[in-house]
Amino acid sequence: MTSLRKWGPPTLVFLAVLAAWEIWVRVAGIQGFLLPPPSEVITTLRQEWNVVWAAGFFTLREALGGLIGGSVLGVLAAFAASRWVVIREGVMPFYVAMGAAPIVALAPITNQWFGITNPVSKMTVVAVMVFFPVMINMTRGLGDVGSDKLDLMKSMAASEAGTLRKVRMPNALPYLFSALKVAVVLSLIGAIVAEYFGGSRDALGVYISQQAGLTRMAEAWSGIVVATALGAALQLLIVLAERLLIPWHPSLRG
Repeated sequence: MTSLRKWGPPTLVFLAVLAAWEIWVRVAGIQGFLLPPPSEVITTLRQEWNVVWAAGFFTLREALGGLIGGSVLGVLAAFAASRWVVIREGVMPFYVAMGAAPIVALAPITNQWFGITNPVSKMTVVAVMVFFPVMINMTRGLGDVGSDKLDLMKSMAASEAGTLRKVRMPNALPYLFSALKVAVVLSLIGAIVAEYFGGSRDALGVYISQQAGLTRMAEAWSGIVVATALGAALQLLIVLAERLLIPWHPSLRG
């Protein structure tokens, strides 16, 4: 019953939007090369299943490579910023400023560096996009520890490493998972948009842009559906990992 109350309204809204989309396209007489109805998108997805899912998993590998690399670098930078005041006060403003920059504009540059069909060029863009939210959130989690907890650790003559392991890292984990929920979305967006600047013919972004260029909008929308499904799957994995690793956090109780 609880699951029905939780998932029922979003499901009904989703189905209502699809129904309204289908009816509006047919009643208004909108041509398929402008906006296909959902039924046509589903039919096309079935026909293009092997091609579009292969392209989706190709792009997923790029997104995961950049996600893992950017997250690891972000965590390491956060440890450095929380440990040394010079880094935290001197470099942090530049991190924040760079995080506001349109990172995806680096795609043409990374294509020149690594090659337009090399997945590393897309992974680099994704890693830079992911780095900033992970680093900033993790730094906040490591530093935003109550003074009472730190005083308790000092009274027990705990070392810096012990305080980091027993107080700062557990406190930072919820911040890290919040950042990862944003990062997984950015990783797929970054990979697909970077592919719009050129990439392997096996990539999802290239597939979508080519189909849209040929006004085959049903095929382009089927690629968007696959990208959405992959993004939802990544989000679900992050949520499951969060429930397994920090079940004690108040947001997860009950």
